[in-house]
Amino acid sequence: MLVSATMLVVLAATAILAPWLPLVDPTAQDIAHRLAPPVWVTGSASGHVLGTDQLGRDVLSRVIYGARVSLALGVAATMLSGLIGVPLGLVAGLRPRFVGEAIMAVSDVLLSFPFLVLAIAITAVVLAGFGWVQFARLVRGDVLSIRDRDFVEAARATGVSGRRIALHHILPNVVSPLIVIWTFTLSAMILTESALSFLGLGVQPPTPSWGSMLADGRGYIDSAWWIGTFAGLALMVTILAVSVLGDGLQDLLDPRLRI
Repeated sequence: MLVSATMLVVLAATAILAPWLPLVDPTAQDIAHRLAPPVWVTGSASGHVLGTDQLGRDVLSRVIYGARVSLALGVAATMLSGLIGVPLGLVAGLRPRFVGEAIMAVSDVLLSFPFLVLAIAITAVVLAGFGWVQFARLVRGDVLSIRDRDFVEAARATGVSGRRIALHHILPNVVSPLIVIWTFTLSAMILTESALSFLGLGVQPPTPSWGSMLADGRGYIDSAWWIGTFAGLALMVTILAVSVLGDGLQDLLDPRLRI
């Protein structure tokens, strides 16, 4: 888990500091050096560490700037999903039964549609509009199991308001699973953004994105494998690091798994 967290911190820091790093403009074209191989490949004299693509753009710069897009959109969509889903989950668990059933009915309808199909139809907006469902269902399930416990009943008996009970007695007890699901939702958001960009429905050129770089590299697998390979590796490592971090947080924060 520590290795995964360190990798993500380094990746995020590199992406944030990209404008101040000694990198080539990721959108600058240099046709004279198009499809130049990485510097370690025999015969390479381009000076581009990871080579260039079909338009002579530096692959290293595009991978790093692509991280800015994927991470920023993934984190923003996941945060918005939590901000929408957590309050709805609390309301669904604490309010009268018909209110909770109505909220869950909406979430069931959304879950019945294939996620990627919705994403293609509504593009990036659906990342947050769909993601709240997971948070709301998780919070409601935990609230239903916590709201009748002795410490909550004791708070009610002393005249504590419903809002204070929700925020100070119930919400802290669902934070651990929320942190875990946040990490898994983040990886799903990053992967979805890359899928949309790969299909040409996400971030539009010339802005670099891992998904669009993978799409660009499809036609050059035999002659210029580096165009899509390094973007794919960056995406794979990021998703793996986030997933491992989520597993580690689940083991660390859920005492039931340590019994």
